[in-house]
Amino acid sequence: NFINFTGLLAGTFTTIAFIPQVVKTWRSKSAEDVSVVMFILFILGVLLWCFYGWEIHSIPVIVANLITFILSTTILTLKIIFEANE
Repeated sequence: NFINFTGLLAGTFTTIAFIPQVVKTWRSKSAEDVSVVMFILFILGVLLWCFYGWEIHSIPVIVANLITFILSTTILTLKIIFEANE
């Protein structure tokens, strides 16, 4: 239906937005400008969205936020690794 399609499209755009940051962080081996506090809060918010999606049985909310969780956790992990190697 149209509402699920809209949710999937919105989730796709907001999730894909993280891919360039993951690639840039990986290639440059630096995440100097990434805020740890912001990413921790963001990751907690995304986990809550996953829980919410589960409770309302919304596949678009669950999938988009699960992928966003993976990408944002990757960025935070790279930041921690790269800063430890400095």
